[in-house]
Amino acid sequence: MKAVVQEEISGCGIATCAVLAGVSYAEARSRAKALGIHAQDQALWSDTAYVRRLATDLGVELGARELPFESWEGLPDLAVLAIKWRRERGRPFWHWVVFRRDEGGESVLDSKKSLKRNVRQDFGRLKPRWFIEASVI
Repeated sequence: MKAVVQEEISGCGIATCAVLAGVSYAEARSRAKALGIHAQDQALWSDTAYVRRLATDLGVELGARELPFESWEGLPDLAVLAIKWRRERGRPFWHWVVFRRDEGGESVLDSKKSLKRNVRQDFGRLKPRWFIEASVI
């Protein structure tokens, strides 16, 4: 599993699905567009429905519910996380990232373009609010 850098400022949900499916950002964006999903739509980062639809279309299964983050140890081996959670004009917003645990250890794949490294292990800085378990079909 490799990090995918978002090509649009608000494309973290599309990039998260690309990471999980093992496809490029361009391919995930094309599939999203066919589903009527666009990075400019604020619902992409303030609602889970679009990411769930795109993930399913790309062959990724997401858990039915968002679960509160309690600890890094309590996460499943693969999950999408909501970090940078905040409210703007009464509406929740967050940044989507992927958590993975494998034989190489634990890391977060963060699509933010301005990061020097998109594979992160600075867990203390991330402060997730909730997660959704993921599995590749």
